[in-house]
Amino acid sequence: MSSADIAPRVIAVVGPTAAGKSDLGVHLARRLGGEVINADSMQLYRGMDIGTAKLTEAERGGVPHHLLDIWDVTEAASVAEYQRLARAEIDRLLAAGRVPVLVGGSGLYVRGAIDNLDFPGTDPEVRARLEAELEEHGSGALHARLAQADPPAAEAILASNGRRIVRALEVIEITGRPFTANLPGPDSVYDTVQIGVDLPRPELDERIALRVDRMWEAGLVEEVRALERNGLREGRTASRALGYQQVLAAFAGECTEAEARAETVRATKRFARRQDSWFRRDPRVHWLSGAAADRTELHSRALALLERPVTA
Repeated sequence: MSSADIAPRVIAVVGPTAAGKSDLGVHLARRLGGEVINADSMQLYRGMDIGTAKLTEAERGGVPHHLLDIWDVTEAASVAEYQRLARAEIDRLLAAGRVPVLVGGSGLYVRGAIDNLDFPGTDPEVRARLEAELEEHGSGALHARLAQADPPAAEAILASNGRRIVRALEVIEITGRPFTANLPGPDSVYDTVQIGVDLPRPELDERIALRVDRMWEAGLVEEVRALERNGLREGRTASRALGYQQVLAAFAGECTEAEARAETVRATKRFARRQDSWFRRDPRVHWLSGAAADRTELHSRALALLERPVTA
């Protein structure tokens, strides 16, 4: 089967962390004459390799990958900037007759790339006041306020992610509407098929625990130490990444390394549930089970889905 047989112009592989998105994305790109565009917000950062499960060159199987390693860890993430970069890559690949395969679990980044979303501007005074409150009271207090103002947003944003909580509260104050109300319903910019990789919760939890074990064995602590020398602790987004935040806490004497490791597993499981809830709200996602022992079954079912006309 060639890419000419495929109805959609853009493919998005989504779902929770550790479900098998990256592997499926590479397979589809190889089979369809495509290239992968990263939609994992933390894989945008240079040097954050082990803790984000970034594919090695060998694991990419010769498939070009885009929007990896583009920001320093000191830079704050911007969905609006990612939207601009992702659409430029999508348009370039489409013009070249290649199939863009968007892969990642950052729900707002996926929507920013493929949907007609305009992100509200910023108000320096409101932002400064909220950041001062964050500094004084911590992210938990602001998350509780967000939960009162916009429960779906609070469900989607980790209570430890102070920057995103501040942004959501800022948008609410600027627009007078809930943060999630500023995200319109499905309105695709491209012909897109979204494939969700689904796993039973026990199997996903097991995979997450195993992944964290492998990260520690692969040298996550040393990676974080090197990034700390490059300003990781000052990076408002990168320093909050799962695994990195916990190891930094251990470096600061706030917990032991063993406690940091255990908390990384717990936090990642919580995050995976939030990811799943986010993507479940989008009726356009076609869910396929990744639980089969033989991953080729998932691959064949995904290709079969793409062989027939499907709605975006």
